[in-house]
Amino acid sequence: MQFDGAKIREQGVTFAIAVVKPYVLTSPSKEQVRASFIPFFGNIPIILMAQNSRGIPTYDGRPDIVRFLAKVHPARIPWKHYTTA
Repeated sequence: MQFDGAKIREQGVTFAIAVVKPYVLTSPSKEQVRASFIPFFGNIPIILMAQNSRGIPTYDGRPDIVRFLAKVHPARIPWKHYTTA
C-alpha cells in the first residue's frame, strides 16, 4: 500500500491527513478506510482528503479540524509518501 499523508500538530491538537480517491468520501466503507490508517498514524483524529480534477481539496473528519484545513493551502501541509509491505 502506498499513500500520501501528513501528521500535524496545530494549536495543541495532533491529527493526520490521508489522501484518498474522491469516491471514498461518499462510500459506505469510509470509516473502515479511515481506520486502515491507524497503524501509520496512531490513535489520533484522521482526516480523509480527496482532490477534484482541478486539484481543489475536500476534507472529511472531525469538524473543527476540517474547518481549520479549509483555510490552509494544501502546499503548506507537510506531505509525506508512505509505503507499506
